[in-house]
Amino acid sequence: MKKPVLIAGLLGVFPGLALAQEAVLSGANTAWILTSTALVLFMTLPGLALFYGGLVRTRNVLSILMQCFSIAGLISILWLVVGYSLAFGEGNGWIGDFGKVMLAGVGRDTLAAGDIPEALFVLFQMTFAVITPALIIGGFAERMKFSSVLLFSSIWLLVVYVPITHWVWGGGWLGQMGLYDFAGGVVVHITAGVSALVAALVLGPRKGFPRTAMPPHNMTMTVTGAGMLWVGWYGFNGGSALAADGNAAMAMLVTHISAATGAMTWLAIEWKRFGKPSALGAVTGMVAGLGTITPASGFVGPGGALVIGFLAGGVCYFATQYIKRVLMIDDSLDVFPVHGVGGSLGTLLAGVFSSTGLGLFSGYGFAEGIDSMGGQLWVQLIGVVATIIYTAVLTFVILKLVALMTHGLRVSGEQEVEGLDHVSHEETGYNMS
Repeated sequence: MKKPVLIAGLLGVFPGLALAQEAVLSGANTAWILTSTALVLFMTLPGLALFYGGLVRTRNVLSILMQCFSIAGLISILWLVVGYSLAFGEGNGWIGDFGKVMLAGVGRDTLAAGDIPEALFVLFQMTFAVITPALIIGGFAERMKFSSVLLFSSIWLLVVYVPITHWVWGGGWLGQMGLYDFAGGVVVHITAGVSALVAALVLGPRKGFPRTAMPPHNMTMTVTGAGMLWVGWYGFNGGSALAADGNAAMAMLVTHISAATGAMTWLAIEWKRFGKPSALGAVTGMVAGLGTITPASGFVGPGGALVIGFLAGGVCYFATQYIKRVLMIDDSLDVFPVHGVGGSLGTLLAGVFSSTGLGLFSGYGFAEGIDSMGGQLWVQLIGVVATIIYTAVLTFVILKLVALMTHGLRVSGEQEVEGLDHVSHEETGYNMS
């Protein structure tokens, strides 16, 4: 199989998504990315909405669904107006430009990444921009004002997500260094996980945490949403090949292997420690496996994916226990230990299992200009550390700014007890009468 090509590499050939005159639209590639785009949106709506919705208490389920749907609408508009231009415009190594504001120059016949419509590339990347801030709501679930959620998500997209997307996929400095992030370990999972942790620390724990048990109110809903995430992830990782080829097929295969291994590893740990495996453990381990393989999915083989999934299940399990039980941080739906830790782990492991010298665990080689595992690992580490620091600092600043603008980030104690469904929306998730 040929070595996968990063989006950033494609943008090196087509700077700022400039179009080669000889480029010809590929019907096969276009059809696959159309399908992948639908699958990625399916991950957020309804996948993530149901997954998160089942994990909260009954009085807050509708608020989670509302936040996911509202973020999808709001972020889509911002991506159209300026987000895409700043992420994928030519610009410099740090940020794009305003050349494609309101998608200027994006027409029915303009192409991107060589042979797919640029309009499709815009939409595919829009679905990534949608799911990333939606992931963060798990860190402050059941206690943040709806107005604060929307304002935070808007500013965060433009100040955190867009620049880091440009660094990695838009021709920016990390992509130029040779960072491997096939489908968003850095861009999506580390940014979302770190931001969720910062939000949990700034807002403080839910009323009663950790003394009061706060179990999921509807595991059937959560497992259903988790299944949708697993299926949708095929588009997330497979679509990031930007072609209907062997790279996409291998990305999907290793994604599935890692998800399955992550789920079974988490189950095995629970079974050993507590005597019974849980449905919550199965789906959380599956998501950990998916998030951890994401940055490596275009660069590793099945053997590497097996190891990555195994490490994802174990490392993310113990990270979850440490965050909740030792540090007593109320990252309500475990966004940081699953996505932040998993995304960081997977980004580093991409530098290991992309090596061609590991026998059955070999991948497809290092980035251009890098000739050793140590060299690739160093670049991967720089990407992880830079993203964590930038995301943490800017997220903290954004939260403090939003708190000033909305007169406090969270609802009152009485409103929290009443539940955000009624307080924020004058509705309820269930009509018990």
